[in-house]
Amino acid sequence: MKKNMSENDKTRRPPRKFIPEPFSYHQEIELDISDINNLGNGVGRIGSWVVVVPLALAGERVRARVYANRKNYSEADLMEVLRASPERKNPECPLFGKCGGCQYQHLSYEGQLAWKRKQVSDLMKRIGGVDFPVEPTRPSPKQFGYRSKLTPHFGRPRPGENMPIGFVERGRAGGGIVDVPSCPIASDAINAALPAARKALWDRSSSLKRGGTLLLRDTPNGVCTDNNAVVEEKIGDFRYEFRAGEFFQNNPYALPELIKYAVSEAEGNRYLVDAYCGVGVFAIAASDKFEKVAGVEISENAVSHAKANLLLNKVSNCEFIAASAEKIFDGISRKFSGGETSVIIDPPRSGCSMDFLSQLAEFAPSRLVYVSCGPDTQARDVAWLVSNGYALKKLQPFDLFPQTRHVENVATLERI
Repeated sequence: MKKNMSENDKTRRPPRKFIPEPFSYHQEIELDISDINNLGNGVGRIGSWVVVVPLALAGERVRARVYANRKNYSEADLMEVLRASPERKNPECPLFGKCGGCQYQHLSYEGQLAWKRKQVSDLMKRIGGVDFPVEPTRPSPKQFGYRSKLTPHFGRPRPGENMPIGFVERGRAGGGIVDVPSCPIASDAINAALPAARKALWDRSSSLKRGGTLLLRDTPNGVCTDNNAVVEEKIGDFRYEFRAGEFFQNNPYALPELIKYAVSEAEGNRYLVDAYCGVGVFAIAASDKFEKVAGVEISENAVSHAKANLLLNKVSNCEFIAASAEKIFDGISRKFSGGETSVIIDPPRSGCSMDFLSQLAEFAPSRLVYVSCGPDTQARDVAWLVSNGYALKKLQPFDLFPQTRHVENVATLERI
């Protein structure tokens, strides 16, 4: 007679597409962790075979349980730390390891800064083929309570089930959502407003047809939950208006130093172009350092806010242009000489398009300051620029996202 499979047996049963080599499903192994990859996961080897172990730190010996064998590596769950790294610490959040929002709460802050510096260096070498010294990562003034924007997710409500509101479970992209009643990296104001926002969503859950995302943005006028509301942020001496649901850097404690640094790296020319300018943050902050400044952006909505921010800050030597992707520098090249121009580039995580890079090289500005939240795509673009008339002068990472694997990096290049 066939026995009923217990829940424990079900967890031991390999997934249908499991590859049984070089390890069997749930085989336990011991290994030394030698590195941390750019996803924040520990990496070790057994012989020449790579094993990725989330939540393990470099320098540790661990016991891990294999759950997947890929083409060139295996993935395993951390079962026990046999020899701990001196950099290991107790995480602040009880959900760390389950919630996928943070990757480094078990790593000392000094360790986080060091690994982010190494991450930039490794990506530049591996993706860009660029071997160049990286400056020490500049820290955030606050390591917790710094986020001014939080966007908890929720799935489609199911009758008779509690609807979790939070973030995707670690290791389950597109999978389950971990309920997050408070978040230690979010601002105090957001955590104070979160219970009411969660209750309001639960109260109307029966009318929801699909999942979605909440918005909580901390502003000088309180926490905003309306994506379309126009809110304001003050950075240094300047004020910026933008729509609450749209992109704006969400660490107001570290952002002023990043802006100041990027502007100082761009100085020395008559003109400045702020490419991918958004609502005009760099352009307006740099306006008193240049004779003329122009911001270019393909989003007309962002440009309208940027123009409003000019009036808000009484800046008169700056203009903003809504340009098509195919003609980014057309209007600027008729007014500015490339040899007398610096360009600050702050693209989305996907990096610069080839159209943009080609037009940039044709305009030939004498100095480039490339700000990036995706050092992998930045490495790709820097390699292209180095092959097309530019020399890399400096790489400076900033930690705008403590406790997470994310790093903001600024590359300075000059025309040869």
